Amino acid sequence: MAALRKHTLAPISDAAPFLVRSERASDIVAREALLDATFGVNRQLRTCQRLRDGQAPAEGLALSALSQGLLSRIRSSHRLPQDRERTSNSIRTAEDAKCACGGCFGNSPEGTCREGVGNFRNATRLVGTVRLWHVSAGGVPALVLGPLAVDPSCRKLGIGRALVQRALAAAKARGHGAVLLLGDAPYYGRFGFSALKTGELRLPGPFEPDRLLGLELREGAFDGASGMIVPAGMSAPQRKPRFAARPRKLAPRAA
Repeated sequence: MAALRKHTLAPISDAAPFLVRSERASDIVAREALLDATFGVNRQLRTCQRLRDGQAPAEGLALSALSQGLLSRIRSSHRLPQDRERTSNSIRTAEDAKCACGGCFGNSPEGTCREGVGNFRNATRLVGTVRLWHVSAGGVPALVLGPLAVDPSCRKLGIGRALVQRALAAAKARGHGAVLLLGDAPYYGRFGFSALKTGELRLPGPFEPDRLLGLELREGAFDGASGMIVPAGMSAPQRKPRFAARPRKLAPRAA
């Protein structure tokens, strides 16, 4: 299996209409909403979810992608007069993202309005997410990648590609040797994933064998991998309620 090629690890250009950083606690609500919108409210029933339930992501391998906000330069004749004062602010609503040409900045493949007169700036909302998780692949230590999700309004910007590249680079830098995922070979093959060494592996639920893909970050990492893929990470910390319930004092009553 091909190792991760160096050219896939290039940093994102400063001119990109998004940025990728480590996931923060403040991202969680938006992340959950994005996953629901991408995979549906029944996403918790998916086979790979059984590898994530009750587990914490691998350290340093949970990433978020953020949009880069409002156009930084717009021809004054190309926007509505009442919108001219908005150019120094971040997008707050869907209406703020609309241009006088009728297009939406967030839907443009180049990160510009459809007339091509501007580019994004100022980080705003979460538009992509990916996590990696510890698993044992038939006794072989590995990571499983997913879920990978990108906001539909920001597709074709290369966000998914950037998230996968950054995640794999971080995993390799941390000394991990193998990564698995359940996905489409035509898409993930560009990163070096294939089914060449996953034929003897199984998931704890129904799956299509040709979609179980692997990538060796270290040559030979999947040698001898056979059997069930099971969770191998640390348990996720239980969330504590913000306010503990206080015992209620009952007034004495006559017998």
